[in-house]
Amino acid sequence: MKKRKAIGSVVLSLAMGMSMFATGAFGQAPDSNENYRVLIQGPNAAKAKAKADFGVRWDFNEDGFTTTVNGQQYSALLKNKNLKVEELQPITLHYQNEAAGKPGGSTASGPSDQTPWGIEAIYNNPTIQTTSGGAGVKVAVLDTGINLNHKDLTGSTEQCKDFTDMKTSLVDGTCTDKNGHGTHVSGTILANGGSDGKGIYGVAPGAKLWAYKVLNDRGSGYSDDIANAIKMVADEAVRTNSHVVISMSLGSSTKSTLIEDAVNYAYGKGVLVVAAAGNDGPGENTIGYPGALVNAVAVAALENVQENGTYRVADFSSRGSSATDGDYVIQERDVEISAPGRAIESTWYDGSYNTISGTSMATPHVSGLAAKIWAANPSWSHAQLRAELQNRAKANDIKGGTGAATGDDYASGFGFARVN
Repeated sequence: MKKRKAIGSVVLSLAMGMSMFATGAFGQAPDSNENYRVLIQGPNAAKAKAKADFGVRWDFNEDGFTTTVNGQQYSALLKNKNLKVEELQPITLHYQNEAAGKPGGSTASGPSDQTPWGIEAIYNNPTIQTTSGGAGVKVAVLDTGINLNHKDLTGSTEQCKDFTDMKTSLVDGTCTDKNGHGTHVSGTILANGGSDGKGIYGVAPGAKLWAYKVLNDRGSGYSDDIANAIKMVADEAVRTNSHVVISMSLGSSTKSTLIEDAVNYAYGKGVLVVAAAGNDGPGENTIGYPGALVNAVAVAALENVQENGTYRVADFSSRGSSATDGDYVIQERDVEISAPGRAIESTWYDGSYNTISGTSMATPHVSGLAAKIWAANPSWSHAQLRAELQNRAKANDIKGGTGAATGDDYASGFGFARVN
């Protein structure tokens, strides 16, 4: 598909500030040289004819179906009075970079620190040399894929699926990452130091990875692919009778009904959903979706700076609303937990290591912690696990950064959940 210009402000580690759904290509006539991912809704007979004419990528039953059409076909669909047609805007991957340069610019042949500051912080141990835990728990990372051959991740991947192929909605057995983001996130969760013990360590190296590639190598994806990946994780959790954590360092400023329904479906199946809050801070009400959903744990980013006796919430980290401060109740558009997110070193797509920043990097710290806690308490439900994360966060209140205050606040949520 021809690359299209993203519209709107960029947040999160993915595009936020841009509508995932838009009718009529923002009022402009469709370009005959473009391809469009669309959601088609309407009466069954009209939908059946459209399915026969254009094919089906994903079928959402009464909520419609998605397909890819060219500009001429899109124009014809918009004129069809029997159908409602919405364009699915790409969700585009972005990083909060350090001054050193763009992602990939600071790669190295070996990690500068086998247990980076985020690992030391979440373990509350500045001298930690290795990590452990997570055995029996699966973490589904919905991202740009993974480098299966990275020495610190070898043997960790249990499932590998690609939802980004333009011709086929799902390719099983492939999840190649040529972007780096997915490999970086995965390393923070479960990197195992490598066979030589000289690599980097994640929070829960005993966990197994389900690598679901929902963003292409440019870091761009669509809500229908993401929604179906979420649902597939939930179904696989039931089929394999597994404890599963979904980790999503992605989002949009606009709520997608497709993704919301999928998150609710997964949560109903006993899956814990963890998602990035976004990178559009420090103003209020900048949190993005799906992190902002009630059934997702929204994660804010901390930096390795002490302020008011605690770590500080990064300015780029998206915030919730101060109107709900102090209630210790998760409502829509609330930040729930904080974790290290600035200058995080982890595994990279070319087999080396890289240091990048964002709530994308904070999210896998919490996902790994959830896997570690669940492995130690296998009889717990996902609701009990979530309550434990909240309790641990309350025990490590964050008071540094714009909006941070004693107790539940709109910047750091309940606080910083830790291993110890």
